[in-house]
Amino acid sequence: MESISATTRQRQHKSTRLHKNSKIITSIIRAIQEKKGQRIVSLDLRKIPEAIADFFIICEADNSIQIKAIAEHVEEYVKKQVGESPYRQEGYTALKWVLLDYVNVVVHIFYPETRQFYKLEEMWSDAEQTEFPDA
Repeated sequence: MESISATTRQRQHKSTRLHKNSKIITSIIRAIQEKKGQRIVSLDLRKIPEAIADFFIICEADNSIQIKAIAEHVEEYVKKQVGESPYRQEGYTALKWVLLDYVNVVVHIFYPETRQFYKLEEMWSDAEQTEFPDA
């Protein structure tokens, strides 16, 4: 429990509210599109008190090579455009669901089957959803 509350304090300390056209969000979307990510959606979580971030960016890819390529490109592109690296990364080993945590924005890159199983869009159905075109 201590590590959870420490992480929450750290997030709150670093946290400043983003808007949906923030440079980090547009950079993430652009990077996903450049690597042919599919079914790109952002969830605006700012009005949900329980949310751990301001936004989720969700996409999918057909294979583990593409999932890894998207994740790596998002990291490189955001670092170049915004100067930020993820606070945490998860899923690079299995490559079924890679998560890049930028504190206020969390990027989820899924296999279609994994995305369907976890149903983040349904879980956070109170969030405003914005769809973006595939590149």
